[in-house]
Amino acid sequence: MDDFDPLKTHGRFAYRPIHHGDGYRWPNGTNLAFYLGFNLEHFVFGEGLGAALGPPSPQPDVLNYSWREYGNRVGAWRCIELFDTLDMPAGTLINTSLYDHCPELIEACMARGDELIAHGHTNARRQSDLDEEGERALLAHCRTRMTEYSGVAPSGWLSPWISESRHTPDLLAETGYRYTLNWCHDDRPVRMKTRGGPIWSIPYPQELNDLPMIMARQMDMRDFADMIIDQFDEMLEQTQRAHAPPALVMGIALHPYIVGQPYRLRHLRRALAHIAAARDDIWLTTPGAIARHVDETVPLAVDVE
Repeated sequence: MDDFDPLKTHGRFAYRPIHHGDGYRWPNGTNLAFYLGFNLEHFVFGEGLGAALGPPSPQPDVLNYSWREYGNRVGAWRCIELFDTLDMPAGTLINTSLYDHCPELIEACMARGDELIAHGHTNARRQSDLDEEGERALLAHCRTRMTEYSGVAPSGWLSPWISESRHTPDLLAETGYRYTLNWCHDDRPVRMKTRGGPIWSIPYPQELNDLPMIMARQMDMRDFADMIIDQFDEMLEQTQRAHAPPALVMGIALHPYIVGQPYRLRHLRRALAHIAAARDDIWLTTPGAIARHVDETVPLAVDVE
């Protein structure tokens, strides 16, 4: 391309400023939907990727592997107890390797009525490293395995490490998924064009996400809890103004090996209790319920470039 030609783009959706909306509200008449994105992940012992508490060591990296495994053995159960206490649903993102490793944990989420969202087979590998057929096989495997185990096909997807190929949205639509959480470009659901028909992009947080904030930016959990509260208060205030923006979505991304540590859990409880106290003014929900609502409400006119 020439130096001053229009830049390459994805072609999945067009630019829309935040004040341009579709005129819908959430099912209970509010303008702010809130959900918990609860990440349950499993990692290969002795190889592959994984978040690190300390500097990575030669494999087998026992320190970092066992720190992450704390989330499945301890932290997740403490988080589930907290969600139960506050009567908050969760969108639970699962690696299908958990069915082999700790099926009791998935069963506990199912017993709560949480939405199970496909999150790859393991977070030890990036989805973008696969060729197109390998990626299609991964998406199909996760959908089949989750359907066989829970009796409900997952409608949503979050890539391990949010890694995509150029074909990921197309493959998601072609393998039966209805929405993706990979894109963080808006506070509203956005319909995306794919070669297999439209799918929804449901906002997923990269700021209100404990992994980049606490581990990468080394934010204290007190500050992270304050950040959650400030984000919630500001978004709620925006949606209650006389000239409010369209219905918005706020999510929180949580990993139990991080926030399930007892000293962090206390601050997570403070933040979530603040949100739960405002439940009459918001829609406490899941990403899948958000996708269903906009699918039924927003006219089927794909807004693409």
